[in-house]
Formats: sequence, structure tokens, C-alpha cells
Amino acid sequence: MALFVQQGFDETTVAQIAEAAGVSQMTFFRYFPTKDAVVFDDPYDPVIADLVAAQEPGLPALERVRLGLLAAWSSVPEPTADATREKIRLIAGHPRLAAGVWENNRRTEDLIVQALTRTGVGRIEARVAAGACLGGLTAALLDWASEPGGQELRERMNTALDVMGESGGTVRRIR
Repeated sequence: MALFVQQGFDETTVAQIAEAAGVSQMTFFRYFPTKDAVVFDDPYDPVIADLVAAQEPGLPALERVRLGLLAAWSSVPEPTADATREKIRLIAGHPRLAAGVWENNRRTEDLIVQALTRTGVGRIEARVAAGACLGGLTAALLDWASEPGGQELRERMNTALDVMGESGGTVRRIR
């Protein structure tokens, strides 16, 4: 990440990354299929899906996703604020990487949808609940990265999920 921030994502080569890590390019590609994968490595998706599935089956899908994400978020160590801000700014400022955020969210969403549908939730309800919560978290994350000195990241994520909980109880129909 330091190389990406210092030189720019496109200007940084896999050879430079491998050299900085003290490994060969072949070793790099054993762990990451592409340079982009370094930025989007996310080992938490299966944990998120399991925690969503573990929520009370009688709750609405949106609440199950929200509570599962809160549980997942509270189970990981607080990321380093400066390094995380740099990473999010790098991603937000690069068109291909910014698009990768949505692709990464889609993979997470698919796992959440599978977890919910296995427990009897309808597919569209599962898809909308997962998409709404992940979209809210992404918006909060991007906003946090652009506002140094504001809330801590964990507090910002909790606030975003709280908003989802507050608005989840009102049902309105489009006419």
C-alpha cells in the first residue's frame, strides 16, 4: 500500500511490490492473482455470512444483515486509521479500483444472500437487505476517508448500521 500511495497504483509494478515484500514475483502470484487483488484482499466475507445466518430467524432480513454486520465489525481489530484512510482514498481516486469496491461488495452480498436464503428468507428480500446494508457501509466508509479528524472508523460503521436499523421499521409503498 505504501508503494501505491507513494508512486500511484498504475505506476507501481508487481516486481516492485515483490521486491519490497522480499519475495519473488512467482510467490506474489501464489497469493494474489492480480495486482488489484492486493487492494481487495478480504478474508472476512465467510465470517460475515456466518454471522448473518446466525441471527434470530424470526427477525426481518434487513435486521439480520445489520446485526450480523455489527457482530462481524466488532469481532475484528480496529484498523489503523491513517493506513485505512490512505487505502480508501487510493481506491476512491482510481476508476478501476473504485469499480472494484462494488465488485467486492457484490461478492459479499452474494454470500449474505446465500446465508439468508438457506434459512428461508426470500431471494429478493435477502438481496435488498444485503445491498442496502453494504451500500450504507460503503457510503459511510468513503465519507469517513474524506473527513480526517472526525469519528473513529468503528464508530462511523456503527453509526451507519444504526441508521439502517432506525429506518428499517417504516414501510412505504411506491404508488
